[in-house]
Amino acid sequence: MIARPPFPTLSQERMRQLLEPPSGKMRVVIDTDAANEIDDQWAIAWALLSQDQLEIEGMYAAPFSFQHHQAPLLEAYAHLERTDATDSGRVMYAGSYDGWARALLAAGTDPSTIPFVPADEGMELSYQEILKVYGLLGMEPADIYRGSPGYLDAVDQPYHTRAVDHLIERAMEPSDRPLYVAAIGAATNIASALLIEPRIIENMVVLWTSSYPSLSPLSNRPSLNLMQDYSASSLLFDSGVAHVYLPGFYIGEELKISLPDMERWVQGKGRIGDYLHHLYINNPIHRQRGITEHFGRTWIMWDLINIAWLLNPEWVPSMLTPSPILDKDLYWQSDDSRHLMREATGINRDAIFRDFLGKLDQAS
Repeated sequence: MIARPPFPTLSQERMRQLLEPPSGKMRVVIDTDAANEIDDQWAIAWALLSQDQLEIEGMYAAPFSFQHHQAPLLEAYAHLERTDATDSGRVMYAGSYDGWARALLAAGTDPSTIPFVPADEGMELSYQEILKVYGLLGMEPADIYRGSPGYLDAVDQPYHTRAVDHLIERAMEPSDRPLYVAAIGAATNIASALLIEPRIIENMVVLWTSSYPSLSPLSNRPSLNLMQDYSASSLLFDSGVAHVYLPGFYIGEELKISLPDMERWVQGKGRIGDYLHHLYINNPIHRQRGITEHFGRTWIMWDLINIAWLLNPEWVPSMLTPSPILDKDLYWQSDDSRHLMREATGINRDAIFRDFLGKLDQAS
C-alpha cells in the first residue's frame, strides 16, 4: 500500500478558527464539473453576481463521467427487451438499474445512443461551460483553468495541471484571509494540489458537496461527486484540511425549483436567465434517465449550497463534528478521535432562491 505524504497537523485552535463561518469579503476559487448537469451553472452565475462579497481568484474545470453506469445499464435494458414485464426474475437480474432501464424503454430511448463521455472529455466540456457562463453575463473570463483529465489512480500520482498549480499558488499566497475552495464536483483537482503541496492546508478551507450526512448508515455510492474518485474523496476527510462538508442527500436536495418557477422568475432575465431556462427544459440528465415531461416535477440545484454557505452561513446551519472515515465500500465509519470538520445540518431553501433570483433580476 502506498503511503500518503505527511500533512501538517493544524492545532485544534487553528482548525476551529478556519472552520468559523466566514464574514467580510472572502477569497474564493471554484472547482466545478460545470457540464455534467445544470446546477453548476447556477452556482457559477450566483457567485459571479455576488462579487461584492466574493473575491473570485479562479475557476477550475473538474473531470466527470457517467461511464461507470453504462455497462450495467445496457445489460439491464437488454434483459428488459428480452423479458416479459411480468417476469418476477427481471428485477433481481437487473438490480438497481431496473428502474432506469424501464424508464428508457418507456421513453423509446436506446441507452446505447446516450453519450457517456470519459473523464477527460467531461473536464474539457466543463471548461468550455465555465467560459460560456462568463460570456452570458457579459464578464471577461480570468484565471479559468483546465483541471485533471482523469481520476487519482494512486496517491503518489497526482495530476500536475494549470488548475492544480494555480490552486497551490493562491493557497500559498500570504494572506490574513483563508482561501475558500468551493468544490462542486469530484475532488480530483483539490486532492492533487494537497498531495503536491501539503502545506496548503495551513490557510485553506474546502467546501465540498456530496452524498449523505456523516452519521448515515447508507452507502455513499449514489453520489457522483464522491464515488467517481475514491482516493480524492477520502483524502478530503483524512488529510486534516479544514473541510466544510455539505451533504447533498437530505440537505442540498431541498434546493428544488419547478418549471413554472423557471418561467416566472428566470426566463427573460437576460442572456444568462434564458440560458438557465434552456438548460432546465433541455436537461441532459432527463434524456439520460428517460424523463420526458415536466408535469408535477422539480429539479434540484444542488451546487447552490456551496455559494449559500459563503454568502450567509445562517442559510446553511452547520455544526462541528469529527471527520469520518470513508471506507473502501463507500460507507462512513466514525472515530471521535479524528480532527474536526464542519457539517451542514439544514438549509433555508427560500432565502437562497430569493437571493439568487433577486440578483438575477437586478442584472437583467
